[in-house]
Amino acid sequence: MINKQNLWFLTLFSLILVLSVYYITMPNDLLIASSSTNTLEKKEKSTKETEENTISEVDTITTLRVSLDEERDKEKEELKTTMTKEDATTKKKNNAYEQLKYLSVIEGEEEKLEKLIKEKHSLNSFVKIDNNTITVVAAKKKHDITLANNIMRTIQNEYDVKKNITVKFEGN
Repeated sequence: MINKQNLWFLTLFSLILVLSVYYITMPNDLLIASSSTNTLEKKEKSTKETEENTISEVDTITTLRVSLDEERDKEKEELKTTMTKEDATTKKKNNAYEQLKYLSVIEGEEEKLEKLIKEKHSLNSFVKIDNNTITVVAAKKKHDITLANNIMRTIQNEYDVKKNITVKFEGN
């Protein structure tokens, strides 16, 4: 007999399998339309974020954030194009999909770390994660070694694996 736990597992696994097959065989027109909508929403969102920031932070942190968003948007568009190509192999489509998921996870981690720095150290900051390297740019005129060390410890406490963390202070 199949118990309830196995039944739920099989049901959810079947649903994921069906959705995966549907996504891979989805017509290109639907994916292109949804990606252009997402790009417009992100541009509107970044515009609102820019307006909410204070004038002193606009120069450095917002510039860094916008340039990183633009860079990632281009990368996402290329990956989505790869996924929608009819002549692309399933392996290439799967790799592109995995890269998109990875980018989303990285963006979420960056936002989480920025909020953590804001809460614990009362600093607006920009965080960029690139493989095993984390770069933090804090909005402060004075370079403070103790604060930089505390920020590095705060970030490292979030990870089990040793990360290479760099802290820079930028201010007007």
